[in-house]
Amino acid sequence: MTAFHPKDAQEVREIVAWAASGQSPLEIIGGGSKQGLGRPLQVEHTLDLSALSGVIDYAPAELVLTAHAATPLADIVALLAENRQMLAFEPPALPGATLGGTIACNVAGPRRLTAGAARDHFLGYQAVNGRGESYRAGGQVVKNVTGYDLCKLQAGAFGTLSVLTELSVKVLPSPETELTVTLRGLDDEAAVAAMARALNSPHEVGAAAHLPEAVDGVSMTALRLEGPGPSVAFRALHLEALLGGEVARLEAAESRVFWQGIADLRPFEQLPTHAIWRVSTAPSAGPAVAAASGMPNFYDWAGGLVWLAAPPDLADAGAARIREAVAPHGGHATLMRAPAGLRASVAVFQPLAAPLAALTRRVKDSFDPLRILNPGRMLEGV
Repeated sequence: MTAFHPKDAQEVREIVAWAASGQSPLEIIGGGSKQGLGRPLQVEHTLDLSALSGVIDYAPAELVLTAHAATPLADIVALLAENRQMLAFEPPALPGATLGGTIACNVAGPRRLTAGAARDHFLGYQAVNGRGESYRAGGQVVKNVTGYDLCKLQAGAFGTLSVLTELSVKVLPSPETELTVTLRGLDDEAAVAAMARALNSPHEVGAAAHLPEAVDGVSMTALRLEGPGPSVAFRALHLEALLGGEVARLEAAESRVFWQGIADLRPFEQLPTHAIWRVSTAPSAGPAVAAASGMPNFYDWAGGLVWLAAPPDLADAGAARIREAVAPHGGHATLMRAPAGLRASVAVFQPLAAPLAALTRRVKDSFDPLRILNPGRMLEGV
């Protein structure tokens, strides 16, 4: 296997052009934190972008940051924190995570419920397509889209359409403080109902999660409030009165640790050999999907995101059982963590209907007709 280590975008273009001329597929990596996502690749060459690192431009007053693709996410988060700003989509703190990989996989955490996904904060980029051609899309301002919004297309493509070399993202001010209101002892259906009441209230709940066995087998339902201190305190009092029950609070520091743990899947840290599934469905359907799976689970996004841990003795990582549970309710299930052998034999992403699969192939043909960029990462033959 040959590992290419380009020093700049021009070298990326030359390497991809060489790969296209010989129809030699490339696996694209930055910090390596996302290599376990998607189907495993069988390629001879690796395009390592780790040298393409560093912030290019940051304008705090304009709420825009531009950086090279392999810039460590931790560096960006720290820089923004110095200016009391943040990536509002709250990506998990995976070791080695980069800005490019985070956007390419459209990764978002608990605040996605109200702030949107990574793609919603992706303003523009520079990239190289599968023909070895450099191009730009979008820009460095929020209202810059005419025609096709290619940022939305690249975010979530897992590097199968283009090699991102430079990205611009929208950033937002960090909240002055936060507080999490918790309820104990609710079953899953009651917790989903409570989260729905909270989100439909005027109290601006920014994140909502439910852990069926949070402490000593007792469930915990968590609702985060953010903003100026007096506002948070006022809303917390009224939210507690609205919900009733056994109410407690996580103050600012403890609240931040809790929600980072939700983003980082800490509730499953004692299950290192389990396969992890991410199920997106209607919040009201979450409890039924979790019950039908019969697996350890917890809920984010007010019940619309169900995390499932499949025991290692399941031959298909629970794929058939989970997708059968999801089918009556609508939604999709993605295998987020499993050994390479399982990811090669199981449909990692929700199988597409024939028209969508055909559209996916046509999009791939437009950007990477020779199938040299992360081929098969999302769909066999694409």
